Amino acid sequence: MSNEVISDKQGISLVTLFILGSTLVIGIGTEAGRDSYFAVILGLVFSLPMIIIYARILSLYRGNDLFDILEIVFGKLFGKIMSILYIWFPFHLGSLIIRDFGEFITTVSAIETPMVVFMSAMIFLCVWAVKKGCKLLGRWAELGVIAIIFFVFFTIILSIPNMQLNNIKPVFYKGMKPVLGGAFSVFSFPFAETVIFCLVFSNLKTNKSPYKIYKMGLLIGGFVLFSLIFSEILILGEFGYVAHYFPAHIMASRISIGDAIQRMEILVAITFLGSGFIKICVCLFGTCKGVVKMFNFDDYSFIVTPVAIMMLCYAFIVHDSIMEIGEWAFKIWRYYALVFEIIFPVIIWIGVEIKKKRSLTNK
Repeated sequence: MSNEVISDKQGISLVTLFILGSTLVIGIGTEAGRDSYFAVILGLVFSLPMIIIYARILSLYRGNDLFDILEIVFGKLFGKIMSILYIWFPFHLGSLIIRDFGEFITTVSAIETPMVVFMSAMIFLCVWAVKKGCKLLGRWAELGVIAIIFFVFFTIILSIPNMQLNNIKPVFYKGMKPVLGGAFSVFSFPFAETVIFCLVFSNLKTNKSPYKIYKMGLLIGGFVLFSLIFSEILILGEFGYVAHYFPAHIMASRISIGDAIQRMEILVAITFLGSGFIKICVCLFGTCKGVVKMFNFDDYSFIVTPVAIMMLCYAFIVHDSIMEIGEWAFKIWRYYALVFEIIFPVIIWIGVEIKKKRSLTNK
């Protein structure tokens, strides 16, 4: 198993791009309507206690990932059972992101091209990257996060002439209940999905590194999402933001500054390609680490290709249409992910604290 040490900067970049992922093109917190940008803020606040728990688990057992920790704390039998569940979660999430990528490309540009062509190209690129190791992903993320954030804010700046302040008025016109519903949705997708980094991060520089990486990655990713969604609502209005599957693409398509700068959808495609690539790689990496830990292998690289092919096949059959994807993402995912993002991590955290206290008492 690779023991590459990830720097704090690389870790922050990975978490930031993972959070951005498909949320750069898919509208989130839509239950809140024109107050969706406020739902992002609340979702971020709700996420802070959970990421502290994730970081605490990693810091108490530095040098181990979650699969190791489960066996140390709960024993081999129960630890293996929970490991299976945490192998499934990144596998499922990675498949959904691959499908999002395929749906985006075939919906907005290459309508006649089979979706599987683009999905296959993406997953095999991810296979190459994951085989090179987490260190390579960290280095790419260091460079990629700067470019992607630049493209996001460049698109927002170019869109300023199309913004209308009336599109966000009146604030909270439906009350707080839809905003809280949207915040819960944003919490589960994408902020709390960062629990997957507990499967990936095992060798960080210091015991404080998990806290720094999680907090900074969450804040940077949350700020970028807030800025983008706020801009989308200003431009598209409540109906336009909620009704479109890819509001960022619609926003970019309306950019028109003279004859020189028009239809900047390519910026949206670049940002989605970069951040989505990282998110799929992290999910694939976490799944592969779990599989080799289950069977006590020493290296994960030989399992990457078959796992990636299974992920691709599942992505192709997991949903029948883009409407079904939207139904799952915005109405079901938050409750499904609750088990992996809150319930299990809290149980693991309590177990870790008890195990550590007992080990200190016995010394």
